[in-house]
Amino acid sequence: MKTKYAFRCFLQRLSQSVLFAGAIVGTAASLSAKQPNILYIMSDDHAAHGISAYKSRLSEVAPTPNIDRIANEGALLENVFCSNSICTPSRATILTSQYGHNNGVFDLSGTVKPEDQMLAIQMKAAGYQTAMIGKWHLKEEPNFDYYCVLPGQGKYHNPTFRLQGEKPWPNNTIKKDGFHSSDAITDISLNWLKNEREEGKPFFLMHHFKAPHDYFEFAKRYKTYLADVEIPMPENMLDRKKTHGSIATRGHNDELVHYLGTSIGPRNQHRSFTSTMPDFPETFAAEFPENYDPANHSFEENTKLAYQAYLKAFLRCVKGVDDNIGRLLAYLEESGELDNTIIVYTADQGFMLGEHDYQDKRWIYEEALRMPFVVRYPAEIKAGQRLDALVENVDFAPTLLDYAGGKLAADAQGKSIRSILASGQEPADWRDATYYRYWMHLYHHWNPGHLGLRTKTHKLVYFYGCGYDGEYQTPPAWELYDLVADPQENKNLYDDPAYADIAKELKQKLADLRLEVGDDGSHHPQCEKVVQEFWDYDAADRARAIEISKEYLATDGKGPNVPKKRRVKKKPVTKG
Repeated sequence: MKTKYAFRCFLQRLSQSVLFAGAIVGTAASLSAKQPNILYIMSDDHAAHGISAYKSRLSEVAPTPNIDRIANEGALLENVFCSNSICTPSRATILTSQYGHNNGVFDLSGTVKPEDQMLAIQMKAAGYQTAMIGKWHLKEEPNFDYYCVLPGQGKYHNPTFRLQGEKPWPNNTIKKDGFHSSDAITDISLNWLKNEREEGKPFFLMHHFKAPHDYFEFAKRYKTYLADVEIPMPENMLDRKKTHGSIATRGHNDELVHYLGTSIGPRNQHRSFTSTMPDFPETFAAEFPENYDPANHSFEENTKLAYQAYLKAFLRCVKGVDDNIGRLLAYLEESGELDNTIIVYTADQGFMLGEHDYQDKRWIYEEALRMPFVVRYPAEIKAGQRLDALVENVDFAPTLLDYAGGKLAADAQGKSIRSILASGQEPADWRDATYYRYWMHLYHHWNPGHLGLRTKTHKLVYFYGCGYDGEYQTPPAWELYDLVADPQENKNLYDDPAYADIAKELKQKLADLRLEVGDDGSHHPQCEKVVQEFWDYDAADRARAIEISKEYLATDGKGPNVPKKRRVKKKPVTKG
């Protein structure tokens, strides 16, 4: 298998340029005489199950009426997934319609040069006036007609923005003192729409909120929102199912559960929400008993307290996003442009809201993998649709350019979903699996490097567990989930004899899909060597995985960036 797979990778490298050459979007014949405006709204880390239209456990306690309006008057897509659940890579994929291994953005250090910002360039070529406002996170100067963007991650309060001016990028700045970022970003967008864009020309506006990225510093007016509400917990937070995960995420006999995957409660000894909340008293203090000290509470009590604080702050940020979307919708309605504007709401990835006692994103697990995606355009999209086609963020640019009558770059890898939105039907040749790869092994939230695929019914995950050069190894393993029988992914079925044929089939499909998308191992050969070493996962591989688990345990779970002030020694958590 290993030799055969390596040979196929070689063949793929020879043919890669042919596979994607000449891709063109849409047909001009189906375009309306007047090009529609396009308002692309994207938040940061807004999990789909944090939107009431998605009907999750949070829908009743924290409704999102303005996002729901877009969904109810258009379409809600249930199976939209990112190819790498982390901010910069996802944004780069959306802008280029390329997977990270092809556009060069593997992690948070990546960037997209102005000449490579395909979506913006092609929108201009299609006759659109373009604007990028809010969170950018791609370092290089935005190649838009107008931009006003946060530097790096940006600040929640009193934010500074970079914009065009007399000085070269990034030296022209303005500061919005007294403003929350969500309000400031919306003010800037509304000002551009009302006063600065060219009359009579269609607009393409990318409106990017910083919220609800952690640590969820909400606007002060939301301080009492949800104050007296108990937020429902996921069933698998306190009861982390023993059947979930593998030696890759738990260690041999659970010996690494205190080191892998940052936690809500105090399970993870390097970083948990319980330990980081004291750094943000303005945001979280009101949710805890006076003079709160975790040492005075049980594991379960600390986890419940941390969860309520985590969710309430997150949902307060979401409330600010939704209210500001209401302002954008109101302007379009008042100006008479609502129905001639394609309105998309999405997020750069999903987010773990306590499921499996995880925080943040990065995982291929459903809550982090799934992106919300709702779209309104009454001229073509029938209201009230819920669609389950498998869509990836590489498809966003092709779809938007299709509506704009623009051309898609030859090296783009996505496909337009315009026909799916119009008809509710998938083309006969539509994909039957999506591809995922998380490269940033152990950084920030102690997630092992992994790759995998998702079909409509199953998910296969391969935790190879190493960095770009094969360093900081964690135990490798495979995981398989039946998403129909077990949508919460509580039971890994990889070693279940009843699923042996499915595992074999999906493993081959994953090998094929890697080749199809161009993740052929050439980008980081030492990492690929580890990927190949444990691909078969035979008895020798499993024995070596146990050895690696014990070797990693002996380092006290050390990764590339263990924050020393968070490290806990000689005081192990007794449960979790």
